[in-house]
Amino acid sequence: MRRKNRPVWMLLAALAASLAVFLPSTPAAAGTVWDYPEFPYAPTTYSEPYRGQFHFSSQSGWMNDPNGLVYANGEYHFFYQHNPHGLAWDTMHWGHATSPDLVHWTQKPIAMEPGVQPGTLFSGGGVVDTANSSGLKTGSLDPIVVYSNTDGVSVYYSNDNGRTFQAYDKGRKVVTVPSGVSSRDPKVTWDAARHRWVMVFWSDEGGNGVSIYTSTNLLDWTFASRYRADWLFECPDLFPLPLDGHTNQQRWVLTSASSQYVVGGFDGTTFTADGTGPQKMVNGDFYAAETFTNTPDGKTVQMGWQNGNQGSTWTGDASFPVDLGLVSTPDGPRITRTPVAGLSSLASQTQHWAGRTLTPNSNPFSGIKADIYDITAQFDVSHATAGSFGFDLHARSDGSADRTVVYDTAKQTLDGIPLKPRGGKVTMRLLVDRGQLEIYADGGLFSVADNVNFDSAADSQGIRLFSNGGNVKLDSADFTRLNTSWGTGQSTLDSDLAGPWHAAGGVWSDVAGGKQGSAGGNGFYLSASSGADAVYQGDITLNTAQAAGLTFHAAADGTGYTATLDSTGVLKLWRPGQDIATHALPIAKNRTYHVTVRTDGPRIRVYLDNGADPLIDATDSTYASGRFGANVFNGQATVQNLNTGDGGLHAFTAGSWAPHGGTWTVTPAGLHGSSSGDGFYVSDRSGTDFTYQGDLSVTNGTATGLTFRAGTDGAGYTATLDTSGIVKLWRPGHDIATHATPIVEGRTYHVTVRTDGPRIRVYLDNGADPLIDATDSTYASGTFGVNAYNADVVAQNLTIS
Repeated sequence: MRRKNRPVWMLLAALAASLAVFLPSTPAAAGTVWDYPEFPYAPTTYSEPYRGQFHFSSQSGWMNDPNGLVYANGEYHFFYQHNPHGLAWDTMHWGHATSPDLVHWTQKPIAMEPGVQPGTLFSGGGVVDTANSSGLKTGSLDPIVVYSNTDGVSVYYSNDNGRTFQAYDKGRKVVTVPSGVSSRDPKVTWDAARHRWVMVFWSDEGGNGVSIYTSTNLLDWTFASRYRADWLFECPDLFPLPLDGHTNQQRWVLTSASSQYVVGGFDGTTFTADGTGPQKMVNGDFYAAETFTNTPDGKTVQMGWQNGNQGSTWTGDASFPVDLGLVSTPDGPRITRTPVAGLSSLASQTQHWAGRTLTPNSNPFSGIKADIYDITAQFDVSHATAGSFGFDLHARSDGSADRTVVYDTAKQTLDGIPLKPRGGKVTMRLLVDRGQLEIYADGGLFSVADNVNFDSAADSQGIRLFSNGGNVKLDSADFTRLNTSWGTGQSTLDSDLAGPWHAAGGVWSDVAGGKQGSAGGNGFYLSASSGADAVYQGDITLNTAQAAGLTFHAAADGTGYTATLDSTGVLKLWRPGQDIATHALPIAKNRTYHVTVRTDGPRIRVYLDNGADPLIDATDSTYASGRFGANVFNGQATVQNLNTGDGGLHAFTAGSWAPHGGTWTVTPAGLHGSSSGDGFYVSDRSGTDFTYQGDLSVTNGTATGLTFRAGTDGAGYTATLDTSGIVKLWRPGHDIATHATPIVEGRTYHVTVRTDGPRIRVYLDNGADPLIDATDSTYASGTFGVNAYNADVVAQNLTIS
């Protein structure tokens, strides 16, 4: 976020970034509700010069502070301050990435964007409400609750594992500070001893410091105390740590954006520091660090912002995640930082040395060429004659190197920072990435984070372990070559199928609408999931392609069955060399179709657009089982919501459904609609007098409703839920009746409509009495459907009786 009184190095870095070439996209701007969440990223292989291969960076755009770091519903979520439309700070969004292990990150769509969520979406924290203490839970997933805004704190929450966020009470400020005082950067922690939540946020009330609030439900907060300190500027974090690993000796740590910290006690109301002055946790390019909440192993994991890393399409990266510890030292309790163990999953080659004497003419690492790697080395300096020793990283034959890490034996400094030997030993660990260097020593008490533009050319990948002016004993050294961590997850394709996915022909890219495939002939995108008898369904959109479809019972090269939508006017079931069955019908470009395939032994049925009856019912025994995936032929097409099982739209029997305005897809949770104005999804089922009911919710935006007695274009009656706070019965050009009642974004409501000639009654949430009881004779009969207006909406369990 943009801040007052930022450190000089950050101002210079920001200025340099602002002079950089911007991304070839629109200027920074707020988003719009109806197409939220956006995915504004050009494809990348993450192989650009200086792009970290195991440090997280945004797929493109500017990133700064980590926000709302949580482990929720089986994965880690990394939210961060983000301008997705340029290389400099501007128009803050919340970027989002997920990981199964804190190492392999996948870029996700924007989590929160101005214009969709209210408020200034600057830095903040988050928690996982596993006990539903907030009462915000609406489905099977634990809510992710995050906090942001300036000059007061607002609450936002997600019930779909961080895919979308709603503002609690339309962004009401739940924590306020006196008028004219600046505040920001709320961080929330669970206080297990007192069974309640604790919030800290920075403000300049009476000078730098944090205000401490408490809550039992994450929504209503009570002021507890204030901790003032000149050093305590921006992005505070407050968390407990066991001293020396003893859970019965728990201490609390309070940190600032610049990684200064104090250790002390917290009685549930007041934090009291043990000493008088702060300690420095990390030296170098490191700011605004935050810890994860709800980690599955109970560890306290921290990540920070490194501003200095930049390429042609991105600015900024995150430090590698570390486990924090607290240990006793002669100077008092001190923080330790240890890279998370998951880094070992990237190891591809290791080499070990032991019991060597390092001389000015020796280099145990001679002959090794490496781009990204992990080195640990222990030296015995008790009888060292060398004035200094260390590593030249990305060294060249002319003696130059991109970065040198030196231990000065006389000054007892590592990289210019004091480091006394322990028992005559100095141990250092170096994590070398394309744009980053992190140094750890002294059991994690010593930590440096640096951005270095390492030259990855083949003749610049040498490593020199050197000794100057004498000898030093090398007790041991370990070198581990690392692989890239990128490319293991799906950014925008929603699917319950297992990865890794792979392309067998064509180019497959992430776009806001899902996975987009382009091929001159047949191209396949295949999951690692295989099956025999199954229900397989997904959304298919022909962009420029002649055809696209669902592939199943397939080999790794795509050889199997495909149920295809062909723009020549046919739905087709085929396998290589054989069209098994076809059904003639118009197929439009740039319209989304929902395709469902049911297999039962050799019997294969294909359904379209939630129709009750199959359009194809054929038998073929060539392939009994195989992989699930998608196909594109001769052009470009987009696929989304590739799922197995009976999830999807549960609705009354109809021959088919068709959209009129907006985009309509089918997720396992039901029908999802997005429309900038009025959009309708209309069935071919008609009725005159009936009871029509269903479950509706507005994810974000204005309104949704049940449409009835309508034409194929949706023109008819609609019973609408409007988040401005009304239930409304309307027809084109006329509001028939309204009833004031709160309608909350993200909450599911059950709507019932009963018609009896011109009499129309509308009920909410199975109430005995109608909220609306009106008469109108404009439409006597017509079709049933769903409406979305300037919103993302979900509809499910639609019934007619």
